[in-house]
Amino acid sequence: MSTELPQHQVETSQQRHIRHQGMEASGVLDTVEKGFGGNPEAMQYFYDLFRDVYCEGIKPHPDKEMIGTMCVQIPDEIIHAAGGIPVRLCNGFYTDEEVGGDFMPAKSCSLVKASLGMLKSETNPYSDGIKSIINPTTCDQKKKAAGMMREMGYQVYDMELPPVKESEEGREYWRRSVRKFTHEVGKLTGKKVTRKNLKATIKQVGQAQLTYHRLNELRKNTPIPILGKDIFMVTNAYFFDDLTRWTAATEKLCTEIEARVAEGYNAAGRRSPRIVFTGSPPVFPNLKIPLMIEQADGVIVADETCSSNRLLNDMVSVDEWFMYDMVDAIADRYLKSCTCPIFTMNDDRIRRLIELVRTFKADGVIYQAFSGCSVYEMEQRSVAKAMEKEGIPMLYIETDYSPSGTGQLSTRIEAFMESLKVRGRQK
Repeated sequence: MSTELPQHQVETSQQRHIRHQGMEASGVLDTVEKGFGGNPEAMQYFYDLFRDVYCEGIKPHPDKEMIGTMCVQIPDEIIHAAGGIPVRLCNGFYTDEEVGGDFMPAKSCSLVKASLGMLKSETNPYSDGIKSIINPTTCDQKKKAAGMMREMGYQVYDMELPPVKESEEGREYWRRSVRKFTHEVGKLTGKKVTRKNLKATIKQVGQAQLTYHRLNELRKNTPIPILGKDIFMVTNAYFFDDLTRWTAATEKLCTEIEARVAEGYNAAGRRSPRIVFTGSPPVFPNLKIPLMIEQADGVIVADETCSSNRLLNDMVSVDEWFMYDMVDAIADRYLKSCTCPIFTMNDDRIRRLIELVRTFKADGVIYQAFSGCSVYEMEQRSVAKAMEKEGIPMLYIETDYSPSGTGQLSTRIEAFMESLKVRGRQK
């Protein structure tokens, strides 16, 4: 007797891929939500949002024009002003990395492979089909990825960045790039960017940033009132959530955390080492290393990554509310404060890391680099040298999206946490 399923019941490769994505997302969410005690009540909004989008397939913007972005350098304010919804695409699942590995070199960056694998499979959890993608000319792999995305049928706009940000020539090059983008983005959304709309969205994004700053300041407290895994969930939600809803939910969380601070609530252990996290960005569901850190009794009190702190760190500063004054102010906000290692010089990032360690009273730094991410792999030596000079312990971890090898990684992280505890007792 035949055991084959009827044709209408046979699972397609895309359906199987989506099912595996849902399983991966659900497993990570179970760890984030149920693997730690004392979750803030206001975090339930974010847990439910990720379950709805990643596990249930509920689209957050079913009736709006979504514009995919491949980097934090793409100006959200301008896309919003053009009537679009910016959604961050440089993420993906472990199964997406496997798909990307089928048509990309083996030594490619895990994040780029996962992102292109997701686009190739057309299984983006945010939408039923993003047509337009804004791709930055940042690292070489993202530059070459543009051609692959075009072959997949996506309309790709190359956002040109200079290799040097300190020079006036580099800054003017970037201003011209942002001015051109402001003019061209309306062709993607069908709505022209106007002075009125741009002013409104600058203020709307600015309010979201102020709310995040309020939350981030609370992390400086001792004892620590909120775990880093929840901060990553909040900032990752900014990638695709409705801006007004996100801001309201984060304000509610801030109010709850302020009450925790007032009562001396401790979300971590009594001697939990305070960690600054940096390097390749943790993007849901790939929160492997941050979760390992906090499962090993560490607590991430600050980060220097483009999936969290750098995403919402600096606000647009406008002198005059005229169209090109606003556009140039947006350009300056995205370039001057950027600490990405793609630039030829990056003293700002080292200064920023040292400042974070000092102001958040951190005990050490954990530096994650995805396998194949050459810019972060190369820069870790200069960062390690700077941390050693300042007497700041640092652990360097090279990893990918794969769930294998977690035992060895856990052992290294646990040993680092124990060394920080010993160091703390000796002070």
